Amino acid sequence: MASTLYVSAKPFSLPPPVQSYFRARRPATVIRSAASHMAEGSSSKLKEFPHLSSSHRALMADLIGAIEDRLKDRLLPCALPPDVEYYQNQSGISQGALLVRSGSPDSSINFILASWLHSQLPTGASLNIASLSAYLRPSTDAPNFLIEFIQSSPTSLILILDLPPRKDPVLNPDYLQSFYEDTRLDTYRKTIEELPETRPYVMSSLFFRSLVSPTAIISRVDTESGGPERLEEIIKNHVGPIARDVLRVWLDECACKEREVGMVERVDLEKRDELVKKKTIDIDLGSSLPRLFGQEIADRVVAAIQQVFEA
Repeated sequence: MASTLYVSAKPFSLPPPVQSYFRARRPATVIRSAASHMAEGSSSKLKEFPHLSSSHRALMADLIGAIEDRLKDRLLPCALPPDVEYYQNQSGISQGALLVRSGSPDSSINFILASWLHSQLPTGASLNIASLSAYLRPSTDAPNFLIEFIQSSPTSLILILDLPPRKDPVLNPDYLQSFYEDTRLDTYRKTIEELPETRPYVMSSLFFRSLVSPTAIISRVDTESGGPERLEEIIKNHVGPIARDVLRVWLDECACKEREVGMVERVDLEKRDELVKKKTIDIDLGSSLPRLFGQEIADRVVAAIQQVFEA
């Protein structure tokens, strides 16, 4: 959460008023447990996305469902403890839910991770973050998948949608061709940026800027003149179809295609993947979770994520 959520390795900060609020927050120390795990390994609380608009909620549910349906037996059930699947502070102002499903041992899937976070702001507005990411093992060099929404007003949100590369496209032009040019991913970026309500969003972290692809969609959407209804329309008619298409590209070309990776290259991929995960925890989770939930809850959630990262 470099203001945001888990493992997506996201690279930006919340607007200054929101940052100041969280820095001033008194840490909370109480976690309220969620209901028990569902048999198929899905978190019911996570999939509710209770604080999102109807189109936004439907989009997130569709994306998670598409991954689970396509990968099926290549994913293990969620094994998170209930107080990590869902947690909130003592006052109930901040709430979060997490779903992690690791890949089966013979799968190229490392894990998928979905999450939402909700916090009431002193202005009366709410901060809502929804995220879905998928990580692959070093048995393939294909890109990962990431989508994240950060919304702190009914008429504004930040969108990140990308297939983050795991090799240098400059040194590997075939990689750039296969995953980013032949798939025409840049047409989706252009489509979003052509909307009059959108403008590019510059992430604050130089490290995380270096992780995204040249076709990454990183945009701020503002619909103050059109109101919340216009934002809902953009999610339903523009962002939603593009997000579903990008996920389909990832499933078809990355998750479900075998690629030959030599042993030396596997070592390099494994080293790079682990560095990205470590930075995510050090820069993102380690600083943001305590501000939102207090150290006790942060330690519990981070420990559970670290266990998945290191498996």
